[in-house]
Amino acid sequence: MFLVTGATGQIGRRIIRLLREEEQAARGFVRLDSNYSEIEQRGADIFIGELTEEKDIAKACQDVKYVISAHGSGGNAQALDYRANVDLIDQAKAQGVEHFVYISVLGAQRGYEDSPTFKAKREVEKYLQKSGLNYTILQPSGLASDLIPLAERLRDTGFYLIIGDPKNRTSIVSPDDLAKIAIDAVKIEAAKNQIFPVGGPEVLKREEIPEILGRIFNREPLVVNVPLFVLDGVRDGIGLIDPETQKSLGTLRIISGNEFFCTETEINQLETTFNMKMESLESFITRYLGT
Repeated sequence: MFLVTGATGQIGRRIIRLLREEEQAARGFVRLDSNYSEIEQRGADIFIGELTEEKDIAKACQDVKYVISAHGSGGNAQALDYRANVDLIDQAKAQGVEHFVYISVLGAQRGYEDSPTFKAKREVEKYLQKSGLNYTILQPSGLASDLIPLAERLRDTGFYLIIGDPKNRTSIVSPDDLAKIAIDAVKIEAAKNQIFPVGGPEVLKREEIPEILGRIFNREPLVVNVPLFVLDGVRDGIGLIDPETQKSLGTLRIISGNEFFCTETEINQLETTFNMKMESLESFITRYLGT
């Protein structure tokens, strides 16, 4: 039995889908107010609970062989990115889980102080490594699925927004590839107790993304580039009246102001270990939105 947290999210939903296609037992940890009908119809066991409640985590881990932590912060990095994962690791160890797969983020180890999410994920990585559990830590770069709203806007209006340096590089990863890797990590000996940066097969400058989308939709993109100082000014202004919102924008500031890409060596290692070819951004968007 696989336990998947964040089972209705972009990654978790795909993990459940693949598990059920392989006819493997899957339990999705969901909230009552989430839309879990799809994974239930696929035959997943539905566990309704709160990741902020240790007793719920303990019940969800019963009779589980593998755990895949794929949930996000929901705006509360302390409770969900950090504490929930620590409790999940503790319960997995207490109940004899054989392998724990943790989906972190590329760059977590860089020590960004402006993002509670990045800090929490790094601390969870360290906690998992010391836990005694068999583990695999996956550090994805930007998800191709996050670009779908921007791609739809470009398709419909031609408009595309870039915040920060358009020449910053990124490795956009297909969430379908990430889901497959998360599942296969428990089966492959070479993935045990390892950390893998996970990105797509291309290192792209951000300014190249609208060019790719324009090619898919046969439309000339109108690119608007917002400098970082504008975002910084907005954050400072918000901070005068709402410090919590200012803090929550720290992750956006870090993503906008830095490069997040995998090296050719890292992608080769990933493809060799998991015996797969990573999907390009163009292929992903064409599959989901192309005509």
